[in-house]
Formats: sequence, C-alpha cells, structure tokens
Amino acid sequence: MIGIRGEALSRDERLIIEQCSFGGFILFGHNCREPRQILSLCRALWGTGRELPPFIAIDQEGGGVHRLPEPFTHFPAAARIGATGRSKTAYRAGRATAAELSLLGINLNFAPVLDVNSNPENPIIGDRAFGAAPEQVIRFAWPYAQGLRDGGIIPCGKHFPGHGDTDKDSHLALPIVEKSVAELKTVELPPFLHACRQGIEMLMTAHVLYRALDQEFPATLSEKIVTGLLRQDLGYDGVVFGDDIEMKAISANYGEDEAASLAVRAGVNVLLYCHDLPKALRAFEFLCAQAEKHPSLRARVEESYRRITQLKNRRLRAFTGVDETELSKRLALLDHQHLVEEIQSSL
Repeated sequence: MIGIRGEALSRDERLIIEQCSFGGFILFGHNCREPRQILSLCRALWGTGRELPPFIAIDQEGGGVHRLPEPFTHFPAAARIGATGRSKTAYRAGRATAAELSLLGINLNFAPVLDVNSNPENPIIGDRAFGAAPEQVIRFAWPYAQGLRDGGIIPCGKHFPGHGDTDKDSHLALPIVEKSVAELKTVELPPFLHACRQGIEMLMTAHVLYRALDQEFPATLSEKIVTGLLRQDLGYDGVVFGDDIEMKAISANYGEDEAASLAVRAGVNVLLYCHDLPKALRAFEFLCAQAEKHPSLRARVEESYRRITQLKNRRLRAFTGVDETELSKRLALLDHQHLVEEIQSSL
C-alpha cells in the first residue's frame, strides 16, 4: 500500500502503479482539499485495479487524527467517546464515520485504536485510546469497529500488541516496552484478543520492541509476535498490516531491503509506504526477486495474497462513491454535527 503525493494522480505515479499494481492506497490531509476532488481521486485510484480492486484507506479516527476537510464531520477523539459511558455512542460514531467515507469511495479506515492508554507519559496514543483500562477499550472500540463494518467500511485495529505503554513516538524512535508476558496479557492484549475472536478483518502491528516477547525485533519485524503470538496463540486469521515502514522506529534501525524481508517473513501481509513512492517501488522489486530465490519467502507472499484476495472478494464488490452532482447534497443530509454535540455535552 502506498501514499499519493498530491490531490490527483501524477503521470509518473500512474505509470508506476500500472507497472506494479499496488494493492492499495492511503490518503492524508495533503490529498484532501474538498469533497469533489477527493471523490475524483478515489475514483481514479479505484480504476487502477486490474485483477482486484484496491484498498482505499485513511486514518479517520477523530480528534487529532483526522484527514478530511470541512464539510466532513470532525468527530471527537476516542477518549471523549469512551468518557460518555455509552457504548451505543461508539457504534453511532463508527457508523457515521463510515457513512461519510463511503460517499467518497474510501473502503478502509485504520481504526479503531485498540491500545490501552496506560502510560500518562505516552507521546503518541493519549486520547486516541478509548480508555486507560482494557475493559474500557473493549467496551467502546468494538462497537466503533462494528459501526464501521455496518456502514460498509473495513476496520483495522491497531497497534498490535499494544502501543499504550510506550514513552516514545515510533514515528521518531524505536520504543521499548519492558513489561513481562503476564503484564502484557493483563493490560495490552485483551482488546486485541477480543477483536480476534470477533473476526475483525484487519490488524496493524506496532513498531515497538517488547523484550518479553522478542529480544531482537520490534513487533512488525518479529515472527515470534506476528506468527507466534498473533496467528498461533490468538488464532487470528485476518489480514495483518505493518505500520508505515518509513517511520524512524524501522527506517533508522534497519536497511530498506532488510525491513521489507523481515516484515514479510514475520507474517505481515501488507507493507505500508505512506510517502516515499521510490522506496515502495524498490521494496516491490526486491521482494519479487527474493521470492524467486527463496521458497520460504515465496510461501509467505502467497499466503498473504490468499488472505488479501479473500477479503477483497468478500468486501470490495463495487466502488461506493456517489455521483459528484449528488455528493454535497448527500453529505449535508447526513448532518452528523448533532452527534458531535451530544458527545461533547456529555462530558
């Protein structure tokens, strides 16, 4: 999955996408100026699919992680939803978010956050989590995910096995968690275990080193964590995304080829390159070459393809974006500001 540089596909991006047929795209604020432009971009991205349609993804959590401009609704952060004490409100927020995303043709939201905000010094999770206890996160994150699902958007829970007790931002450095396995099972893992049991379609790994689970590799690059803990111990059978490979937690500590190879060998199904298209292209070409040489890596690629294909065939039946002449009217009719006010007034 790759990011796009601007508000429309450039000629060189089109050529590279035609060559590589990437499996999906992620949108950021710099891709999103106004509703019709976003719809046009999503329609163009959908049109790049050859054998299979692409995932068109966004980080639309609410609060500080919010990509779409007005008149799209800016929903409150997860912690504010959790503070309402009403799990039905979380469902309504997820369903409302899905209604707006689907008008544009977006089909995947990198939400909900399943991390437990257990460290007050955490610089990156904070109010992105639904609460400071695993029971609170489960109570609100899963209804939110179900709301996305029921609104036609694939949810992706993050950041496995838990980013809530870190004191560093993995965009900038590699966080290290020193908790014991017993402590992780008590606090970090329950929301992910619950999501696995509910059959959540996607989970995203954390660029965090958990010494009790793997002394050497952070979760995204750890076969012990992705295959051993997530697949075998928790029984997860969905699609696993790695967080952005370009983040400093990975890129400052591992070479490009090494990171791509380790992630795939660990069991990550989709590698995410949010900003650097040449780096994504190099990783694509490297993995193609290595898969021809190493049967074990090829087997991982084929396993990933099977999982991704099954999900796309099940969930990406058609482009959901509306006609551009209908977009403004349909968006206005949704009128989700009352839900925002209800959440805010309950605090």
